[in-house]
Amino acid sequence: MLNLPNLLTLARIAAVPIVVWLLRNPSGNTAFVAFGVYFVATITDFFDGYLARRYGQTTALGKLLDPLADKLLVVSALVMLALMDRQPSIPDWLLVIIIGRELAVTGLRSIAASEGIVLGAEATGKLKMILQSIGIHALILHYSYFGVNFHLVGLITLLASTVVGLWSAVEYHMKVFRELGTKGLSDG
Repeated sequence: MLNLPNLLTLARIAAVPIVVWLLRNPSGNTAFVAFGVYFVATITDFFDGYLARRYGQTTALGKLLDPLADKLLVVSALVMLALMDRQPSIPDWLLVIIIGRELAVTGLRSIAASEGIVLGAEATGKLKMILQSIGIHALILHYSYFGVNFHLVGLITLLASTVVGLWSAVEYHMKVFRELGTKGLSDG
């Protein structure tokens, strides 16, 4: 159960309190450190999945922990960024939409699993995660460096990820409802 992919996932979960602590009172220096920790944690998301598939080390524990680790990392970073006393800040409504989408898709995955429906990651879900990661990284930096307004880049990218994320949530729901409808017809 504790193979390398699962250890990477657990490392991502362990990074959450470090990122939260670093984002409590960020200065330019702690923002860079938080950026680094968040970056390493997001890279483990790629490697744990790659290694699990490549070496046939996919486990039930990994299937449970991987999406949980993703949600914990993203939501904790976004909440900390929203709570910061930095201006401009992340709009509250955007945070509510992002967290609401994550909860809805997680709940849907649970329902689908209980019905024996495998709900794999769709291309739009992967694109959402990439855009969201870029946006959060830029928002962690927040300040302007080398003439780049990282807050603005982060906010625009996070908005784009939210639009893609809502689209992917619709795709997931349609897929599950279709499967449940087909399953209901074949059971009847």
